Amino acid sequence: MHLLIGWLIGAIAGAVFGGDIPEDVDPVLWQKALEIHRRAIVIDTHCDVTMKLFHDNFDLGKRHDEGHFDLPRAVEGGVDAQFFSIFVPNRMDSLHPAKYALELIDAVYRAVTANADQIAMAYSSEDILRLHREGKMAALMGMENGGPIEHSLALLRNFYRLGVRYVTLTHSSANDISDSSTDAPRWKGLSDFGRTVVREMNRLGMLIDISHLSDAAIAEVLEISRTPVIASHSSCRALCEVPRNLPDHLIRKVKENGGVIHINFYSGFLSQEYHDAYENAKRELEPQVKRLRQQYQGNRMGFWRAYGELFRQYDLPVPDAAIIVDHIEHVVRVAGVDHVGLGSDFDGVSSLPLGMEDVSRLPYITYLLLKRGFSEEDIFKILGGNLLRVLKVNEAFARELQNASAR
Repeated sequence: MHLLIGWLIGAIAGAVFGGDIPEDVDPVLWQKALEIHRRAIVIDTHCDVTMKLFHDNFDLGKRHDEGHFDLPRAVEGGVDAQFFSIFVPNRMDSLHPAKYALELIDAVYRAVTANADQIAMAYSSEDILRLHREGKMAALMGMENGGPIEHSLALLRNFYRLGVRYVTLTHSSANDISDSSTDAPRWKGLSDFGRTVVREMNRLGMLIDISHLSDAAIAEVLEISRTPVIASHSSCRALCEVPRNLPDHLIRKVKENGGVIHINFYSGFLSQEYHDAYENAKRELEPQVKRLRQQYQGNRMGFWRAYGELFRQYDLPVPDAAIIVDHIEHVVRVAGVDHVGLGSDFDGVSSLPLGMEDVSRLPYITYLLLKRGFSEEDIFKILGGNLLRVLKVNEAFARELQNASAR
């Protein structure tokens, strides 16, 4: 009941959608969108607030004026299930990164325990549905970068036991599993070990995340995996030409696989104009950024705060939130409505589109989808139904294998 109560209180107080209603909305359509959004199971597959939980002792249950995600704002945004990112950078791959991953996992568990009246750990599609019925938010985890498994299938299995339900095989650099979209190829796709990891993840019922992977690695994953995969936070290269985004031929391959592409909300992955302006600013600011890295050595969060302030002097062309729906529509045109979802990257990006400043703004996406003619059924799929389907298929495949081996 807590999520429903939050919505009702917000509606009565005029506080839904972060305390205000967008100026340009049709009030009748807006109310219809809120009703659809409330009844949907809204799932976001990627949020980086975990780093703040661990490094800053961030209070998840308190409303904050900065950042993108906390429970009060998530309730306003109608979130039913949130994947918390267990992000371990590639620079730690040779430094026993499992320890850091375990510390981040512990931070998620502690935050959930401290707010047990509103949120609970979830380990399956049925848990998400059960918690939705109970009026609680479901907390799941996705590991961003497979480095913490430290070349060990035993560690992979233990992370699954702890509740990690997807693994992004690598991040910004090639690791011992896969090549990255933003690094020179090491394996021309997956390593031999990476292929073994994909098969073991299938066996476990663990989702394979192709975000951050090179095109060749993505193609190889799609060739090997016997279950649907996800891109937890990637947008469309046809609309914004950056390596992190998926090209149309791979979007079609994801359709053939039965997987889902969850659109990233970062302005630099959505808007070519913003991306180009940001890259120009970054080149100009390179000397100052180097000084910040030295000044904040060992203080990652402090560095990123200062980095953000540095860029505020530039009037970068931040796009409107409608651009998120442009990317959703592109996936629908290329692959169909069954293959797209939401992967915000909240608290992991430096710029969000206007009108999508934090998690409380998620109902605006529903409004824009409705305005563009999407049916209620299709909106339910985009907001979370497609991810639930993929979870169920992976879970069923794992059960089938386990039952066969037990005979």
